[in-house]
Amino acid sequence: EKNMGGGEEVVVLDFWRSPYAMRVKVALEEKGVKYVTKEEDLGNKSPLLLEMNPVHKLTPVLIHNGNPISESLVILQYIDEVWPHSSPLLPSDPYLRSRVRFWGDFVDKKIYAAAKKLWPAKGEEQETAKREFIESLKLLEVELKDGPFFKG
Repeated sequence: EKNMGGGEEVVVLDFWRSPYAMRVKVALEEKGVKYVTKEEDLGNKSPLLLEMNPVHKLTPVLIHNGNPISESLVILQYIDEVWPHSSPLLPSDPYLRSRVRFWGDFVDKKIYAAAKKLWPAKGEEQETAKREFIESLKLLEVELKDGPFFKG
């Protein structure tokens, strides 16, 4: 498919349960950018994924006109810069932008990390993971109290 910009190819290398890939697809939808999704099997990685993300060999990867961009937060910044015409992903105020970036990093390092520990854990290890997860969500909830959107 082609996007609103005309003649541009946008492909997302995706894994069905990846919250990182989901945030990329949500951003593209918000911007009105048409894209093609290529589902990856992370147990049997495709040559395309290995070529497009040779460092981490993981999804998501945004391929824009043949150029790969990896790491979801980096991809979000790229999307906002390349398609600035609608639905800015970040606030215009530099301080608020820095706060959004901080909390995006927090979600990756604390919330997703704690959630990943929950599923395989058992007993006390699982209880500890639950506490970490809930405490992280409570911290994020305080930041979200001002309205339906995060800092904007």
